[in-house]
Amino acid sequence: MNAAALKVTYLTAGAGGMYCGSCMQDNTLARALQRLGVDIQLVPTYAPIRTDEENVSLNRVFLGGIHVYLAQQRSLVGRLPWLDRLLDHPWLIRWAASRQVQLRPEQLGAMTVSMLRGSEGRQRREVEKLCRWLSREARPHLVHLSNMLIGGCVPSLKQSLGVPLLVTLQGDDIFLEGLPEPFRTQALNRIRELVAHVDGFIVFSRYYEDFMGRYFGIPPEKLHRVRLGIDTQRFGSTTAAAGSGGGHRPPRPATIGYVARLAPEKGLHLLVEAFIQLRDRPGFGAARLHIAGWLGGEHQRYAEAQFARLREAGLAGAYRFEGAIDGQRKATFLQELDVLSVPTTYREPKGLYVLEALASGVPVVQPEHGVFPEMLAATGGGWLVPPEDPAALAAVLERLLRDEPLRRRLGAEGQRAVRTRFDADAMGRAMLGIYRQFVKTVAGGP
Repeated sequence: MNAAALKVTYLTAGAGGMYCGSCMQDNTLARALQRLGVDIQLVPTYAPIRTDEENVSLNRVFLGGIHVYLAQQRSLVGRLPWLDRLLDHPWLIRWAASRQVQLRPEQLGAMTVSMLRGSEGRQRREVEKLCRWLSREARPHLVHLSNMLIGGCVPSLKQSLGVPLLVTLQGDDIFLEGLPEPFRTQALNRIRELVAHVDGFIVFSRYYEDFMGRYFGIPPEKLHRVRLGIDTQRFGSTTAAAGSGGGHRPPRPATIGYVARLAPEKGLHLLVEAFIQLRDRPGFGAARLHIAGWLGGEHQRYAEAQFARLREAGLAGAYRFEGAIDGQRKATFLQELDVLSVPTTYREPKGLYVLEALASGVPVVQPEHGVFPEMLAATGGGWLVPPEDPAALAAVLERLLRDEPLRRRLGAEGQRAVRTRFDADAMGRAMLGIYRQFVKTVAGGP
């Protein structure tokens, strides 16, 4: 089956109005597949997605967040068809998400388990609605889900469509580990039951392939690895990390960057402590810290505590926070850096910000866990440090900032590797190859 004849429905999960690495990655993949001629529909679930590039998702939402919540409360809203349609409207879901209403952990846990039960859970009507639309209107040759947390619908989709069904794994464990008991164990057991209904699982690294194979009990033959990819054309075409006063740019202070959600698991507090230590070292009295990323209401106090820590250290004028930044501003932001670090406390399964920095010619310093050792071995674009060790992080940042030739070499090597091996089109071609394997097997295509 050639690309132009292939119809794919990709179910992505919106994240309540924030920039989400998974839905941005899904959007990048869908755009790459469209360029290859695939008839792919990117369909939001829970909420509309927000991206920092052209958004190619449909302007409708299935398994809508408001409906999912009301169904969990056994609301009677389903008996009013006009209200039923209104609650699925993307603008209303966006508005509700903007209110940043937080569910209690036990509410979130119960709803997660119910969603994973699919047609046997309280959200049965929403699952049936999705199945009807897919079978009557979309009629794909293959369905691809963004994560296993929306996988409760998989048995119903298999029964109603009879087509191959793939699931990408890209952070499912992080969410599950945050659930309270008994919901964590219930959700994990249910996912392990659902594995048998999924034809194949997509992962972006060997680390995550090995880990998730054990975590969900996935047979090795069902796991397929695709190298992560970004739209490299959005980022600088020449090495950015010239250093303070290096290259053709005017002299400026050494600048460290952070581009990620402002949340404890992303490790901003570790970078703040490392930066404070760095400023006390000879020659770094003018160093700067540039911070950008989504800040949700639940993490407002955490972020304010980090900014207060900088002010208490006498560094009120040494840092800058820009909030969430879109594609063009992100490219400019990265060009202003000498080095980037997002010292996560959890084992990161993707690390898109690393690829974006390297595509801009900016070297990185990352903790030695998760995908980072594998990513930096493949790109040569940075150094690893022991996790959750601000002193070690400060020492490596000092070494890189003092050695401009080293920074240039790391930045250039990383940039070449990302542009040749981690490009979105290369990811799209690899994914198309996997799609063809499954469609050919099931449909008996040429």
